[in-house]
Amino acid sequence: MSNPNIVLRDLPLLPYINDDGELPDALDKVGIYAIFDADKTLQFVGYSRSISLSLKQHLIRCPQACHWLKAHTVERPNRSVLEGIQADWLAENGAVPPGNGEAAEVWTQPVDAKPHMTTEEQAAYTNAVSELEQTKALKRAARRIEEGISAQLQARGLQDPIRFDPKLKEQGLLGVKP
Repeated sequence: MSNPNIVLRDLPLLPYINDDGELPDALDKVGIYAIFDADKTLQFVGYSRSISLSLKQHLIRCPQACHWLKAHTVERPNRSVLEGIQADWLAENGAVPPGNGEAAEVWTQPVDAKPHMTTEEQAAYTNAVSELEQTKALKRAARRIEEGISAQLQARGLQDPIRFDPKLKEQGLLGVKP
């Protein structure tokens, strides 16, 4: 391994949402992180300028798969070092987790409302006579999906507010507002 000091199995496993319903707040730093599901099976390894913001993004994209995490912050951001640690952690796992393989787009891209539109929402979008009406139809669908995600997270005990980016909703997308 190119970074023997940072072994994934040696890092403490932290709850994604703590007993007070909060996300880890000490991770608003540059670093690398690993996300695990409820069974503590690795789902995704990523690096970020703000681990906290990335954790929120992943939580709204894959709420069912975000239960535990491990993280390592760095003082001097260096993409090649972080990529090396990521490669080491993936190798240590022995298999590519879904978020770094076949489900990478789900983990790394905003939630797209279009494939989840109801028949009525699809009709409103398709039959819209103007771009403004199409935008409104996309926003309505995105808001409905946002409500569903928010309900899932509240059921998990999340108390921290998550603000969705209103500009993305106009495109029928859901992402966290930085």
